[in-house]
Amino acid sequence: MSTATTSGRWPSLSTTPTNLSGVNTDHVTWGVPAGGGKSGYVFTGGQVDVKVDGSEFVLGTFTHENFPVQALPVPQFDVDLAVQVVFEDGTTVDFTFTFHHNETPNNTANPEDLVDLPSFVSPQSVTVDGEEYAVVISGFKQGGRVVRQFVSAENAANSADVVAIFAKVGKPDVVITQVQFKGQVKRTQADEFVEVVNRGTVAGDISGWKLGADDAGQDFTFPAGTVLQPGQRIRVYTNEVHPEWGGFSYGINKPIWNDKGDAAKLHDTSGTVVSTHGYGSAKTQP
Repeated sequence: MSTATTSGRWPSLSTTPTNLSGVNTDHVTWGVPAGGGKSGYVFTGGQVDVKVDGSEFVLGTFTHENFPVQALPVPQFDVDLAVQVVFEDGTTVDFTFTFHHNETPNNTANPEDLVDLPSFVSPQSVTVDGEEYAVVISGFKQGGRVVRQFVSAENAANSADVVAIFAKVGKPDVVITQVQFKGQVKRTQADEFVEVVNRGTVAGDISGWKLGADDAGQDFTFPAGTVLQPGQRIRVYTNEVHPEWGGFSYGINKPIWNDKGDAAKLHDTSGTVVSTHGYGSAKTQP
């Protein structure tokens, strides 16, 4: 592991919003203010730990200045981001991503703006110790939770860390990253879950894979068509259904995961253990 310095700029937009300024800087704005100021994006970089073991790190902080503006001719458009990473040895690489902006009307019941990432993988790569890596964005981290879509409250400057992974180019890397083994629901602990993420640069088909604790009746088989996109994370709950996390559930009316500690294991269709994650007293890293 080494350190690197990141910085960002917004080099282009797919359209030209009214009153556009700051293109090719770290702070781009647009719109005729209808209240406190213009709308815009800010990217703030800094010093980061470069990890190539698949663990996540903060690439920088994204801020959306979501202030009311007069209606735009094109309310949805793409905003390109270039993040420059300068490594300790002087190697410099620009990794690029596209943010999709939805400037929702301010006269609706839900005026929050939405920001999506159409692609989470940088087209650029860098070679570290003879291995080629690209940057995969896991999502936006707010309040300890990583989400794939940024919901920005109206009339405020809303920020979130951009969480990323240095991933080996050309392959998926599906692992267990978290076991919530002590649920808050009394007796059944229905809100227990196991989190799985694809740390690779290409999609991973996990149809037919099994997640379990090596005890009878505690295997969950992923249904046909279960494909994890680069950086995507899902959760398998004990007895709750959360569509925002994929909607997967064991559907069992009793706790599954040992409150003291054990290991969760992910098997592929051949039965090979792809990932083991110790938790509690048996805690390990994925």
